[in-house]
Amino acid sequence: MSPDLPFRTEILIEWFVVSPIHRYEGRPADGPVPLDESVDETPDVIAVVAGLGIKGDRFFGRAAHRTAAVTLFAAETLEHLEAVLACGPLDPVATRRNIILRGADIDLLTRQPFSIDSGDGPVHFDGQRPASPCGWMNTVLAPGAHTAMRGRGGIRSTPTTTGTLRLGRAVLASAIAVPLPVAPDTSTLF
Repeated sequence: MSPDLPFRTEILIEWFVVSPIHRYEGRPADGPVPLDESVDETPDVIAVVAGLGIKGDRFFGRAAHRTAAVTLFAAETLEHLEAVLACGPLDPVATRRNIILRGADIDLLTRQPFSIDSGDGPVHFDGQRPASPCGWMNTVLAPGAHTAMRGRGGIRSTPTTTGTLRLGRAVLASAIAVPLPVAPDTSTLF
């Protein structure tokens, strides 16, 4: 156990989104940029490279995104949106966040170090800034999603070690305690 990351939270990695192109360009009314049918943007395993991001992703190695190369998002946020907006089910891939996990309030890790271990050893990250939602969310998720996601759009991070992550059970290690993002009454987040 790393003395710098004393808190452990069992999580479930539900989705990876790794796309070679930026699909939300231009006006939302025009719809997302089509993806070549041969591209699997939801793999079961990803390769994370220190300082560069996720191999195969549109932001991998791009200087403008080095401190924001990997985005993370709490799956519970989608369930909150479904309840608040009276819609659903919502597609987690539409959020365009790279790692969608369940079991931890990932938004608390802004400006915090953390690691995720899905069985192949921990991959370390530095949480950077919030991954603020864009207006596209109103089109690809549901009307009102952009506003409802504010403050819960996930985080942008920098990988500080190289490693592999897999879908399924994992352990989040962090410098601070990271509770579940859903309040006990399940009606509100945070």
